[in-house]
Amino acid sequence: MAADNIELGDVVASRQGEHVAPGHSIARMREEGGALAPIDCERKRLIHREESVRQQSDSFRSIRTRLLEMAGDSNFVTLVVAVSPRSGGSFVARNLATAFAFDESKTSLLIDCNLRYPNQHKAFGVEPQTGGLVDFLEHPSRGIASIMYPTGVPRLRLIPSGRPRENSSEYFSSFRMRAVLDSLRCRYSDRYLFLDGPPVKGSPDARILSDLADFVVLVAGYGRDTPSSISQAVANFDPAKLAGVVFNQSP
Repeated sequence: MAADNIELGDVVASRQGEHVAPGHSIARMREEGGALAPIDCERKRLIHREESVRQQSDSFRSIRTRLLEMAGDSNFVTLVVAVSPRSGGSFVARNLATAFAFDESKTSLLIDCNLRYPNQHKAFGVEPQTGGLVDFLEHPSRGIASIMYPTGVPRLRLIPSGRPRENSSEYFSSFRMRAVLDSLRCRYSDRYLFLDGPPVKGSPDARILSDLADFVVLVAGYGRDTPSSISQAVANFDPAKLAGVVFNQSP
Protein backbone atom coordinates (compact mmCIF):
# COMPACT_ATOMS: atom_id res chain seq x y z
CA MET A 1 0.00 0.00 0.00
CA ALA A 2 1.23 3.44 -0.84
CA ALA A 3 1.97 5.73 2.09
CA ASP A 4 -1.08 7.91 1.54
CA ASN A 5 -1.28 11.06 3.60
CA ILE A 6 -4.82 11.26 4.95
CA GLU A 7 -6.07 14.25 6.89
CA LEU A 8 -9.60 15.17 7.90
CA GLY A 9 -10.63 18.77 7.52
CA ASP A 10 -13.05 20.66 9.73
CA VAL A 11 -16.41 19.14 10.54
CA VAL A 12 -19.09 21.74 10.07
CA ALA A 13 -22.21 20.17 11.55
CA SER A 14 -23.89 16.96 12.67
CA ARG A 15 -27.11 15.12 12.12
CA GLN A 16 -28.64 12.19 14.00
CA GLY A 17 -30.59 9.44 12.29
CA GLU A 18 -33.35 7.22 13.58
CA HIS A 19 -32.45 4.46 16.03
CA VAL A 20 -33.55 0.96 15.00
CA ALA A 21 -33.75 -2.32 16.83
CA PRO A 22 -30.67 -4.56 17.02
CA GLY A 23 -30.24 -7.18 14.31
CA HIS A 24 -28.32 -10.39 13.91
CA SER A 25 -25.91 -9.58 11.09
CA ILE A 26 -22.74 -9.74 13.21
CA ALA A 27 -22.96 -13.43 13.99
CA ARG A 28 -23.81 -14.35 10.42
CA MET A 29 -20.93 -12.36 8.94
CA ARG A 30 -18.44 -13.79 11.43
CA GLU A 31 -19.08 -17.22 9.96
CA GLU A 32 -17.64 -16.23 6.58
CA GLY A 33 -14.20 -17.63 5.85
CA GLY A 34 -11.47 -16.50 3.51
CA ALA A 35 -10.28 -13.41 5.39
CA LEU A 36 -7.50 -11.56 3.59
CA ALA A 37 -4.00 -11.82 5.04
CA PRO A 38 -2.20 -8.52 5.76
CA ILE A 39 0.02 -8.92 2.70
CA ASP A 40 -3.07 -9.38 0.51
CA CYS A 41 -4.65 -6.29 2.03
CA GLU A 42 -1.57 -4.27 1.15
CA ARG A 43 -1.64 -5.51 -2.43
CA LYS A 44 -5.24 -4.31 -2.63
CA ARG A 45 -4.32 -1.02 -0.90
CA LEU A 46 -6.49 -1.82 2.11
CA ILE A 47 -5.73 -0.99 5.70
CA HIS A 48 -5.40 -3.79 8.27
CA ARG A 49 -4.50 -4.19 11.93
CA GLU A 50 -0.75 -4.82 11.60
CA GLU A 51 2.00 -2.30 12.35
CA SER A 52 3.14 -1.92 8.73
CA VAL A 53 0.15 0.32 7.88
CA ARG A 54 -0.50 1.77 11.34
CA GLN A 55 -0.29 5.38 10.16
CA GLN A 56 -2.89 4.88 7.45
CA SER A 57 -5.15 2.79 9.70
CA ASP A 58 -5.06 5.41 12.44
CA SER A 59 -6.00 8.10 9.92
CA PHE A 60 -9.11 6.21 8.87
CA ARG A 61 -9.95 5.40 12.48
CA SER A 62 -9.83 9.14 13.15
CA ILE A 63 -12.39 9.78 10.41
CA ARG A 64 -14.52 6.94 11.80
CA THR A 65 -14.43 8.51 15.26
CA ARG A 66 -15.48 11.89 13.89
CA LEU A 67 -18.47 10.42 12.06
CA LEU A 68 -19.57 8.44 15.10
CA GLU A 69 -19.37 11.54 17.27
CA MET A 70 -21.57 13.40 14.81
CA ALA A 71 -24.17 10.64 14.59
CA GLY A 72 -24.53 9.74 18.24
CA ASP A 73 -26.08 6.32 18.81
CA SER A 74 -27.58 5.87 15.34
CA ASN A 75 -26.13 4.12 12.33
CA PHE A 76 -25.95 6.16 9.14
CA VAL A 77 -25.29 6.43 5.42
CA THR A 78 -22.08 8.19 4.36
CA LEU A 79 -21.42 9.41 0.83
CA VAL A 80 -17.73 9.58 -0.11
CA VAL A 81 -16.95 11.62 -3.22
CA ALA A 82 -13.84 13.16 -4.72
CA VAL A 83 -13.52 16.74 -5.89
CA SER A 84 -12.17 15.56 -9.25
CA PRO A 85 -11.22 12.29 -10.98
CA ARG A 86 -8.12 10.46 -9.72
CA SER A 87 -8.21 12.22 -6.35
CA GLY A 88 -8.72 8.93 -4.50
CA GLY A 89 -12.41 8.94 -3.61
CA SER A 90 -12.83 5.19 -4.10
CA PHE A 91 -9.65 4.47 -2.13
CA VAL A 92 -10.97 6.49 0.81
CA ALA A 93 -14.46 4.96 0.58
CA ARG A 94 -13.31 1.34 0.80
CA ASN A 95 -10.79 2.01 3.55
CA LEU A 96 -13.26 4.01 5.60
CA ALA A 97 -15.72 1.12 5.28
CA THR A 98 -12.90 -1.21 6.33
CA ALA A 99 -12.15 0.93 9.38
CA PHE A 100 -15.75 0.59 10.54
CA ALA A 101 -15.56 -3.17 10.04
CA PHE A 102 -12.55 -3.29 12.40
CA ASP A 103 -15.07 -2.79 15.22
CA GLU A 104 -16.48 -6.21 16.06
CA SER A 105 -19.77 -4.62 17.11
CA LYS A 106 -20.35 -3.10 13.66
CA THR A 107 -20.76 -4.22 10.06
CA SER A 108 -20.07 -2.20 6.91
CA LEU A 109 -21.72 -2.23 3.54
CA LEU A 110 -19.94 -0.47 0.67
CA ILE A 111 -22.07 0.38 -2.36
CA ASP A 112 -20.36 1.34 -5.61
CA CYS A 113 -22.44 4.20 -7.00
CA ASN A 114 -20.04 5.21 -9.75
CA LEU A 115 -22.12 3.71 -12.51
CA ARG A 116 -19.99 5.03 -15.37
CA TYR A 117 -16.60 3.95 -14.06
CA PRO A 118 -17.11 1.32 -11.36
CA ASN A 119 -13.98 -0.14 -9.77
CA GLN A 120 -14.71 -1.37 -6.24
CA HIS A 121 -15.30 -4.95 -7.37
CA LYS A 122 -11.94 -4.87 -9.15
CA ALA A 123 -10.19 -3.45 -6.09
CA PHE A 124 -11.52 -6.25 -3.89
CA GLY A 125 -11.13 -8.95 -6.53
CA VAL A 126 -14.86 -9.67 -6.54
CA GLU A 127 -16.52 -11.19 -9.57
CA PRO A 128 -20.13 -9.90 -9.55
CA GLN A 129 -21.63 -12.98 -11.15
CA THR A 130 -25.16 -12.28 -9.93
CA GLY A 131 -25.14 -8.59 -10.81
CA GLY A 132 -24.99 -5.39 -8.85
CA LEU A 133 -26.92 -2.32 -7.76
CA VAL A 134 -28.40 -1.32 -11.11
CA ASP A 135 -29.37 -4.89 -11.91
CA PHE A 136 -31.32 -5.05 -8.66
CA LEU A 137 -32.97 -1.66 -9.20
CA GLU A 138 -34.15 -2.85 -12.61
CA HIS A 139 -35.19 -6.32 -11.37
CA PRO A 140 -35.88 -6.20 -7.60
CA SER A 141 -37.43 -9.65 -7.66
CA ARG A 142 -33.91 -11.12 -7.66
CA GLY A 143 -33.49 -10.07 -4.02
CA ILE A 144 -30.96 -7.75 -2.42
CA ALA A 145 -28.96 -10.61 -0.88
CA SER A 146 -27.99 -11.80 -4.37
CA ILE A 147 -25.88 -8.68 -5.01
CA MET A 148 -24.10 -8.48 -1.62
CA TYR A 149 -20.63 -10.01 -1.88
CA PRO A 150 -18.00 -10.91 0.75
CA THR A 151 -14.84 -8.85 0.38
CA GLY A 152 -12.30 -10.83 2.38
CA VAL A 153 -12.53 -8.21 5.13
CA PRO A 154 -14.54 -9.58 8.08
CA ARG A 155 -17.88 -7.80 8.54
CA LEU A 156 -17.56 -5.86 5.27
CA ARG A 157 -19.80 -6.58 2.30
CA LEU A 158 -19.81 -5.00 -1.17
CA ILE A 159 -22.64 -4.16 -3.52
CA PRO A 160 -20.96 -3.51 -6.89
CA SER A 161 -22.54 -1.11 -9.33
CA GLY A 162 -23.44 -3.72 -11.94
CA ARG A 163 -23.11 -3.13 -15.63
CA PRO A 164 -21.83 0.38 -16.48
CA ARG A 165 -24.58 2.89 -17.26
CA GLU A 166 -24.38 6.31 -18.86
CA ASN A 167 -27.67 7.68 -17.55
CA SER A 168 -27.05 7.10 -13.87
CA SER A 169 -28.99 10.04 -12.43
CA GLU A 170 -32.34 8.42 -13.12
CA TYR A 171 -31.43 5.49 -10.87
CA PHE A 172 -30.24 7.62 -7.95
CA SER A 173 -33.27 9.92 -8.04
CA SER A 174 -35.72 7.03 -8.07
CA PHE A 175 -37.98 6.13 -5.18
CA ARG A 176 -36.65 2.58 -5.36
CA MET A 177 -33.06 3.69 -4.64
CA ARG A 178 -34.14 5.56 -1.52
CA ALA A 179 -36.24 2.61 -0.40
CA VAL A 180 -33.29 0.24 -0.86
CA LEU A 181 -30.99 2.37 1.29
CA ASP A 182 -33.61 2.79 4.00
CA SER A 183 -34.17 -0.95 4.08
CA LEU A 184 -30.45 -1.78 4.17
CA ARG A 185 -29.83 0.60 7.05
CA CYS A 186 -32.90 -0.08 9.14
CA ARG A 187 -32.80 -3.85 8.99
CA TYR A 188 -29.69 -3.99 11.21
CA SER A 189 -28.79 -1.30 13.72
CA ASP A 190 -25.12 -2.36 13.58
CA ARG A 191 -24.84 -1.76 9.82
CA TYR A 192 -23.11 1.33 8.43
CA LEU A 193 -23.52 2.15 4.74
CA PHE A 194 -20.91 3.83 2.53
CA LEU A 195 -21.71 5.13 -0.94
CA ASP A 196 -18.76 5.48 -3.30
CA GLY A 197 -19.96 8.23 -5.59
CA PRO A 198 -18.51 9.71 -8.77
CA PRO A 199 -16.39 12.90 -8.55
CA VAL A 200 -18.19 16.18 -8.07
CA LYS A 201 -16.52 17.72 -11.10
CA GLY A 202 -18.24 16.76 -14.33
CA SER A 203 -21.28 14.97 -12.93
CA PRO A 204 -24.48 15.87 -11.06
CA ASP A 205 -24.63 12.43 -9.45
CA ALA A 206 -22.67 13.37 -6.33
CA ARG A 207 -25.19 16.08 -5.46
CA ILE A 208 -28.11 13.74 -6.17
CA LEU A 209 -26.61 11.01 -3.99
CA SER A 210 -26.04 13.46 -1.16
CA ASP A 211 -29.83 13.71 -0.78
CA LEU A 212 -29.81 10.00 0.15
CA ALA A 213 -26.98 10.24 2.68
CA ASP A 214 -26.76 11.42 6.27
CA PHE A 215 -23.17 12.61 5.88
CA VAL A 216 -20.84 13.57 3.04
CA VAL A 217 -17.06 13.10 3.12
CA LEU A 218 -15.32 15.07 0.39
CA VAL A 219 -11.94 13.83 -0.86
CA ALA A 220 -9.43 16.31 -2.25
CA GLY A 221 -6.29 15.25 -4.07
CA TYR A 222 -3.31 16.63 -2.17
CA GLY A 223 -1.48 18.94 -4.60
CA ARG A 224 -4.06 18.16 -7.28
CA ASP A 225 -7.22 20.02 -6.30
CA THR A 226 -6.95 23.76 -5.77
CA PRO A 227 -8.56 25.61 -2.84
CA SER A 228 -10.94 27.17 -5.35
CA SER A 229 -12.03 23.80 -6.75
CA ILE A 230 -12.51 22.42 -3.23
CA SER A 231 -14.67 25.40 -2.29
CA GLN A 232 -16.74 24.94 -5.42
CA ALA A 233 -17.23 21.25 -4.62
CA VAL A 234 -18.23 22.01 -1.02
CA ALA A 235 -20.91 24.39 -2.28
CA ASN A 236 -22.77 21.43 -3.83
CA PHE A 237 -23.71 19.97 -0.45
CA ASP A 238 -25.94 20.80 2.46
CA PRO A 239 -23.63 22.19 5.18
CA ALA A 240 -25.55 20.16 7.76
CA LYS A 241 -24.39 16.97 6.02
CA LEU A 242 -20.81 17.82 5.19
CA ALA A 243 -18.64 15.87 7.63
CA GLY A 244 -15.34 17.24 6.38
CA VAL A 245 -12.67 17.20 3.70
CA VAL A 246 -10.08 14.42 3.45
CA PHE A 247 -6.79 15.31 1.79
CA ASN A 248 -5.44 12.26 0.01
CA GLN A 249 -1.94 12.06 -1.39
CA SER A 250 -2.39 9.39 -4.06
CA PRO A 251 -5.32 8.20 -6.24
